[in-house]
Amino acid sequence: MKYLLDTHIFIWWSEDSPRLDKKIRSLIINSQNTVYVSIASVWETSIKLSLKKLHLRTSLAKLFDQQKIEIVPIKIEHAVTLSKLPHIHKDPFDRMLVAQAQSENLTLLTIDPKILQYYPHK
Repeated sequence: MKYLLDTHIFIWWSEDSPRLDKKIRSLIINSQNTVYVSIASVWETSIKLSLKKLHLRTSLAKLFDQQKIEIVPIKIEHAVTLSKLPHIHKDPFDRMLVAQAQSENLTLLTIDPKILQYYPHK
């Protein structure tokens, strides 16, 4: 399977937080799965760090460098998909993650109830 991590999931994973659900943790560490992080999450994390809304045990560069996780760039097709999404979620970063997951056929790992509304069948 191919998974896109929501920003909070990636941070919890990187920081080895007890807040990360055991099922999600097992999906991330399963070597048969491919795990991705969006460049939008890198951007969001950078903003939150600069505003002091987030504190990490390591630097931003090391946070993304130390993981064996692929970065998903933002493509035009992601923006097109985003423009067609219903306005369930107001956060532009989360909306981009949904658009990227849909465009790239990735399963978005999140616990955000608003994001989960984009996937009513699950």
